[in-house]
Amino acid sequence: MTDSAVDDRWVRRFHTAPDHSPALVCFPHAGGSASYYRWLSDVLRPTVRVFALQYPGRQDRMHDRRLSMIDEFADEVFTALEPLMGQRLAFFGHSMGSVIAFEVATRMVDRRGAGPTTLFVSGRRAPSKHRDDTVHLLDDDGIIDELRRLSGTDVRVLGNEDVLRMVLPPMRSDYTAVENYRYRPGPKLDCPIVALLGDEDSSVDAEEARAWADHTTDSFSLHTFSGGHFYLAEHQKAVADLIVRQLPSPKN
Repeated sequence: MTDSAVDDRWVRRFHTAPDHSPALVCFPHAGGSASYYRWLSDVLRPTVRVFALQYPGRQDRMHDRRLSMIDEFADEVFTALEPLMGQRLAFFGHSMGSVIAFEVATRMVDRRGAGPTTLFVSGRRAPSKHRDDTVHLLDDDGIIDELRRLSGTDVRVLGNEDVLRMVLPPMRSDYTAVENYRYRPGPKLDCPIVALLGDEDSSVDAEEARAWADHTTDSFSLHTFSGGHFYLAEHQKAVADLIVRQLPSPKN
């Protein structure tokens, strides 16, 4: 099928690239939206086709039913991406997006016999490394404090009460999903896993990131950048260059 066959409620494109170009699907973090990856699409055009996922419950999908389980996200995303799965796809996930990307990849292996060409996991510990996080149980002020701590939300949003009212419900649902997620051991992926980490990110340490190696029969590499959980803002070109080096060439 062609790229135009995908469900545009879920899958967004900000720029076009030739049909033979490598394809990268981007999975946002908790509370994030497809527009978060506009910078990556801009840097990678026109050599990579970048698809960004739009989760329900935010922006133009504000009135869609919010999801509060990672399995729900993974099942819905798998269905939305299935029209693209006849071609070679790489996945890039940040934070909660890494977990969803991993679960979609496992579904690809189980249901189609092969996963993505590469799985990029950013700012997230391996599925087998659990922490008892409870942000989703905090009141609204507590969640806002967490957003400030991570520096992943525009400060203008944090100071706008009307916008916050729209942001907090999907944020709480996302935190509920990822904090209640429990890894179920199963077959390993068959693709390279590339982990990216901010050296000041308190939500994941190097040991937890290196544990992603246990989830694939292929190669693993870990790349550390200066900064916290949202280190990507200061390293956009370096991250984009890393992605391009890891993607298969059109001839492969």
